[in-house]
Amino acid sequence: MGSYVPSTRAERQEMLEAIGLKSYQELYCDVPEQMLLDRPLEIPAGMSELEVRRTMESMAAKNRVFSTVLRGAGSYDHYIPSIVKYIPAKEEFLTAYTPYQAEISQGVLQSIFEYQTMICQLTGMAVSNASVYDGASAAAEAAAMCRDRKRRVTLVSAAAHPDVIHTIRTYCYGSGDEMRIVPAQNGVTDLAALREMLTDEVACFYVQQPNFYGQLEDAPALGQLVHEAGALYVMGCNPISLAILKTPQDCGADVAVGEGQPLGLPMGWGGPYLGYMACTGKLMRKLPGRIVGETADSNGQRAYVLSLQAREQHIRREKAGSNICSNEALCALTASVYMAAMGPEGIAEAARQSMSKAHYLAKGLCAIPGVSMRYSGEFFHEFVTEMPRMEAVLSTLEDADILGGLPVDGGVLWCATEKASKAALDKTISVVKEVLAK
Repeated sequence: MGSYVPSTRAERQEMLEAIGLKSYQELYCDVPEQMLLDRPLEIPAGMSELEVRRTMESMAAKNRVFSTVLRGAGSYDHYIPSIVKYIPAKEEFLTAYTPYQAEISQGVLQSIFEYQTMICQLTGMAVSNASVYDGASAAAEAAAMCRDRKRRVTLVSAAAHPDVIHTIRTYCYGSGDEMRIVPAQNGVTDLAALREMLTDEVACFYVQQPNFYGQLEDAPALGQLVHEAGALYVMGCNPISLAILKTPQDCGADVAVGEGQPLGLPMGWGGPYLGYMACTGKLMRKLPGRIVGETADSNGQRAYVLSLQAREQHIRREKAGSNICSNEALCALTASVYMAAMGPEGIAEAARQSMSKAHYLAKGLCAIPGVSMRYSGEFFHEFVTEMPRMEAVLSTLEDADILGGLPVDGGVLWCATEKASKAALDKTISVVKEVLAK
């Protein structure tokens, strides 16, 4: 046994003798001998803490960290107040596990309750759960909760994030259901195509706002079409944008989901992130995961409880509507601290600056000969440009310590947040102009 076992060799031997054994090998007497490992594992020798630190720092040094990030596509470089990383790092939060004995975990339950409250305020919805893994799984879980016996088809806008589309398709494949793509036109969902595809077997329609190309969808009109067909309306929203755009409730959504990474979580090379989910009161009992509620104890004091926890660990697996297991409370707490630190005006200011800087960048780039907007519609803080010599442009920007936009079908997807300074945007425009002038 290794040194991680918190007992001495003599204590372990005493325990073996207590059950009538002389060695650990005797515990595996029923295992075929050919299945037992009879040689040391081919792994490096152990290292001291200092050596491990040096090794990890050496590996981390290989990462390229840009001073200016003009790429989004689902993960966004927002400013994170310093307090956001310190509170979740407190050991009572950092080491807290899933509250299986919920009512003795009042601190964890309160943090989840505060998170749910803020998500409801941000989306305008009635109920929020305790978060899921990421925005893509939240969208897939939303599609699953909308299906019933007669309606088993999920419609998804072609303008949604490709990763979200793939995740929903995977969930549908696993449950034996069908996903159909609604075509996009000029960078947004084709309303006429959606109208034709809304048959009586459709359970819900998912649209992203803003969509993958940064365009703003006509969300109220889409919702009206969906409801007229008797289906449910699911919106995947950038949470920062909700500070200045219409909320999912304003657009008639039945379920609001999205990637919570912009709410104080670093880009972190892809994670860990969290997905938020909120819905109308009518759908509350179909919402997966946990829902924490506020009540009063026997002494009349405020207390928190797990009001609902429709999980496969608590009910028969064949009746489970979700496979959410892991505890996302630490990421949810981080988002809560961010929203509390920023406040409504702070988040709105981040949204306004992101939007204005994106439009400034778009105007500057499109003033360069050969560069033009791919789509003509309104956008939030992402946009697509058509651009010659795309690879040369992005490579030169990298040499200038700027991570440029993401190459996508039809052009380059750019993004600007409040962290992008005017000087950095002007430098970007200047580099692009110089490369295309050659």
